[in-house]
Amino acid sequence: MRGAARITSAAEAVAAIPDGETVAIGGFVGAGHPEALTAALEQRFLKDGSPRGLTLLYAAGQGDRGERGLNHLAHTGLVKRVVGGHWNLAPKLGRLALDNQIEAYNFPQGVLCVLMREIAAKRPGVITKVGINTFVDPQNSGGRMNARTTEPLVERLVLDGETWLRYRAFPIHVGLIRATSADRRGNLSMEREGIIGEVLPIAQAAKNHGGIVIAQVERVVERIADPKSVRVPGALVDYVVVAESAQHQQTFGEQFNEAFVTATDGHGTLAPLPFSERKIIGRRALMEIRRGDIVNLGIGLPEAVAAVAAETGQLGEFTLTVESGPTGGVPASGLSFGCSHYPEAIVDQPSQFDFYDGGGLDTAVLGAVEVDAEGSVNVSAFAGRFAGVGGFVNIAQNAKRLVFCCTFRAGDIEVAVDGGLLRIVREGRHAKFVKRVQQVCFHGPSALARGQEVLFVTERAVFALTRAGLVLREIAPGITAEKDVLPLMEFAPATVETRLMPAICFEPS
Repeated sequence: MRGAARITSAAEAVAAIPDGETVAIGGFVGAGHPEALTAALEQRFLKDGSPRGLTLLYAAGQGDRGERGLNHLAHTGLVKRVVGGHWNLAPKLGRLALDNQIEAYNFPQGVLCVLMREIAAKRPGVITKVGINTFVDPQNSGGRMNARTTEPLVERLVLDGETWLRYRAFPIHVGLIRATSADRRGNLSMEREGIIGEVLPIAQAAKNHGGIVIAQVERVVERIADPKSVRVPGALVDYVVVAESAQHQQTFGEQFNEAFVTATDGHGTLAPLPFSERKIIGRRALMEIRRGDIVNLGIGLPEAVAAVAAETGQLGEFTLTVESGPTGGVPASGLSFGCSHYPEAIVDQPSQFDFYDGGGLDTAVLGAVEVDAEGSVNVSAFAGRFAGVGGFVNIAQNAKRLVFCCTFRAGDIEVAVDGGLLRIVREGRHAKFVKRVQQVCFHGPSALARGQEVLFVTERAVFALTRAGLVLREIAPGITAEKDVLPLMEFAPATVETRLMPAICFEPS
């Protein structure tokens, strides 16, 4: 008969991880990440030189761009292969990939969290159209990030006359997950966690492949009274580790925020957004969201949309969602991204991506690093570093309407408004509208074939993607296409129109 759960220290738990195994780790930025476990794994390796040669699998990026999260595992010899969705939050891990010291793959986040579920069921992988004609497509790089990485983990298939991608399944041997409470039999609940993530698929996959599951929790209770609140049954959990509060923050941005786990009739308060190019872009992008829409806002500049909507009282007119699972409320930002203030519901991440992949999003407002003449977008490749795509590919490929938000040029741009007219105080140093993007994360021609509506909003111009190419639809008052737009692009738009951007976008408040 199964008895009480094995409650132990983090050091004792990670000592059970053998060399050469595949380790899956849950979390989203800092929410849901088992910081005590990854820190203990690093300490064991630095002390004993083991475990060695691990394969790391994770869906969402996990880290603080410094020392925490997956940065703990960035040691030569500790990992030999990494299959991940987003790399920017763990730059130490990314540096190993860029230096060709590890095998490294970047696959869409939504594919990877669903892949964990397929691995648990011992199915052959994820068959999807997500990633076709992007850098993930095997006709391009197949998601491989360096020369050391040679094994194909994604392939093209033809089913019923249509092209699909199959992301191959492989065994998971160790699951590192996190919850709020464990009872004496190891059942896990997540009442103080801002997300659910993919804890159950990770645990099921490791268990079904003869491996182990280590759960980090905040506390141990005698019994979890409501069985429906159990997210991972204790029968799947091998070790329970009670973490200190410093290693069990709700997010990497704050210790605990009640708003992330509480529903309310309102949306809380958002600080007014100071006037800048961000506010101009946020105002114009908000105009593309329709009453009743289900919406996803990307991290960074698209967050301005929520701030502007709060100022104008429009937040209640549509529903904001986050790919990590929250629906309703207002997405958090920075190192708390992944959570939402006062969400109406929080589902697990694979289920959220099922909804996204099936076309459930009416509008997505996303960022863009580069845009080219065919409307393709790069968000992952930068000079000297690799950010990864995260959930971008799933969202951009499947939303009905897309609004890409970016400044017209990058690098210390500064703008001002005088009498309702936009003035470029300091021009950006780098072009964002380029001849060819470094890496295709969104493929413009495929979007046209799918019938998606695609708009590119900047502080001085608005472009639309058409079958003729990118069309310059609007320019800011005070700006001329001949002086402030066309000479600063690396390609000529298919058509130039002279309609003005709405004047409300340039109110200096």
